[in-house]
Parts: sequence; C-alpha cells; structure tokens
Amino acid sequence: MRMRTLVIAEAGVNHNGDLKMAKQLIDAAAEAGADLVKFQTFNASRQVTRSAKKADYQAQTTDSSESQHAMLKRLELTEATHHELIAYCASRNIGFFSTGFDIGCINLLVSLGQELFKIPSGEINNLPYLRHIGKLGKKIILSTGMASLGDIEAAIEVLEQAGTARSLLTVLHCTTEYPTPMAEVNLCAMQSLRAAFGVDVGYSDHTQGIEVAIAAVAMGASVIEKHFTLDRKLPGPDHQASLEPAELKSMVSAIRNIEVALGDGVKRLTPTEARNKSVVRKSLVASRAIKAGEIFTAENLTTKRPGTGVSPMRWDDFMGKRARRKFAADDLIED
Repeated sequence: MRMRTLVIAEAGVNHNGDLKMAKQLIDAAAEAGADLVKFQTFNASRQVTRSAKKADYQAQTTDSSESQHAMLKRLELTEATHHELIAYCASRNIGFFSTGFDIGCINLLVSLGQELFKIPSGEINNLPYLRHIGKLGKKIILSTGMASLGDIEAAIEVLEQAGTARSLLTVLHCTTEYPTPMAEVNLCAMQSLRAAFGVDVGYSDHTQGIEVAIAAVAMGASVIEKHFTLDRKLPGPDHQASLEPAELKSMVSAIRNIEVALGDGVKRLTPTEARNKSVVRKSLVASRAIKAGEIFTAENLTTKRPGTGVSPMRWDDFMGKRARRKFAADDLIED
C-alpha cells in the first residue's frame, strides 16, 4: 500500500503582508484538508539587490515601477508573526511550514522548531546555503525548477557531503513559470528524477487547475505543493496562478481518492465484483432444443448469461460429446 501523499498548501506571500489574511489562509488550508500550510521566510535586503528587476509574471501582476526589493519588503514576515502563525496553525490542527531563503532565515526556522526544510528552485545553486542546510541533517524537500540533471546532482552531492543522507531527500519536479503552460509541465520528468537519483519524488505545481497535481499523485508523487489564495483577483505577484479555497479542497479530496484507488497492485476479484460475477459472465446454453443422446455442436450450443453454469472456456470439451439428457432452448448445459 502506498504512503499517504504529503499535501502542502502554499500560502507563500499571498497574505500580502497582512496577519489577518495569513490566518484566513491557514483556515482555508485546514478546511481543505491539507497537511501543511507553507509560508516564505525572507529578508528583502538579504534576498535581492535594490536594483533587481521583477520576473515578467511579477511585473504583470504588481506595480511595474516598483522594484523587486520594495515588493518583497512589503511581504516580509517578522519573527513575532512567525510565532503567532505557528500558534494559530496548532489551533487549527494543521502543520506550519516555511521556506527560508537565506542562512539567517534558516536559522530562524531552526530556532522555531521546524524539522522539515524546503530548498526553493532559485537556491539550488547556492553553495553556502545548501551546505548550511545539509549540516542540519534534517528532512529536505528540494525543488528543481530551471534545473538540469547536472544541477540537481551537484546540489544533492553538496547536501550529502554536508551530512544529509540521501534517504532524507525528496526531490520535486517543478517548472518555474506562473502559471506553467501545459506544454512545459513535462510530468514524466518526475519519474526520471526518481530513476536518476534513487530518491522520493513529488511535484510543485504552478499550472492552473488541479488535474496535473492529481496526475502526479497517480504517477507516484509523495509530495504535492500547490499555491493557493483567498481570491485570485487580489493584488500581488502569485494570486493569479493560485487555487481558490474551494479548488484547493477539491484537489485534496481528489488526491485522497486517488491514493485509495491506486491500491496495492495485486490483481484480484474484489468483494463487490464477486456479487456481479455470476450476473455478468456467461455459461454454456442450449441454443435450441437438444434431444438426449444428441451430439453437441456449434449449431445447438451457445453462450449466455448468467454465469452460474459451465464456463464457456470449456466449449471445446463439449464439442462432439453426447447430451446425457434433453435440454430445452436456453437451458444451462450440464456435464
């Protein structure tokens, strides 16, 4: 039986810097049945230069004249806010999770008791950052947007050399575009990652809709991460490429159904099928009246429901044999 999929509801920066909205996102994630609600822990001044440009999708969804630094500064979460959000998650019975974007932020999350660490796609080539996380020896989720197999191999080597066993890694396939065009999803690459590195794999989904995440679970994803928002019309860089609460709930429900439906892989007669078997299958039947002693032929035998008599797989056994008694049309044939 497969393990339960870890569903991470990615609130990210969709709180817009508002604590009340952040709590509403936690409510929505809890009501949807997600396992974790994930935020982002960063310091704008340590994250980007003041002249850094926004990504195209960010420029299209926010004030294009605003720098990336200014945008991120508005979206920072203070240490006090982290404590409040952790406590609120506990009250809603959902796990708090956050991605730390620099070493200082990782240290903050360690001090808050976080045991699982997410390496975002943009940090996959950040050697000192990778080395610092690797030294923790904790479970790690590594996202691989924009990365080649060589990039991923190099990152895993750094983490292992720093002290993290490969068994603690889960590697997420990801396409860093918001929203991701279907033609660029390449979901089969997730399975290639498992084959190449011998790790658990998952999918960080930036597509619109829920079908790709559900397909990823059917293909073996052990982790699904998906952005969500209270309202796609809200201002901010990630709202438009996020699920709304009802969609998030539908996705989680579908994932849980898929987990049950995948089963254990053993082909067997199920209890409900057993009730239908005799109704749906067929038996050997007289196609017309047959006299006692008459030879069975393709002209006087046929196959019809129900399947409570002789199996049609024994057709050849009866050809040329003599009937032991007379049969009326539609009588089930007996040995």
